[in-house]
Amino acid sequence: MNKTDKKGKVGKTVEGAEKLSLGISIVVAVLLGIGLGILLKKWTGFTWTLWLGVFWGVAAAILNIKKEYDKLKKDFDKVKNDPKYKSYKMNTKEDEDEDLEKFEK
Repeated sequence: MNKTDKKGKVGKTVEGAEKLSLGISIVVAVLLGIGLGILLKKWTGFTWTLWLGVFWGVAAAILNIKKEYDKLKKDFDKVKNDPKYKSYKMNTKEDEDEDLEKFEK
């Protein structure tokens, strides 16, 4: 039994949703927030509930960005700490300046 068989239908759906691009998830979060705000405005009659929904949508979009950033940072930290890549040196501004001075001579 492979890994995808153990997840079932819901697990496959969640895995597919995680692979959505960040841009799409931001748009969907804001649109859902606006939709919720419009629905709340119709139910309550208060205009401020529309803005509450917009706020929730924008907050959800920011949360999506933070989650994606945290995932990428975790992946990059794994690569950074991998012994296979320890011998690589990262160029700094000073290194570039030295290279430029050598080239100019």
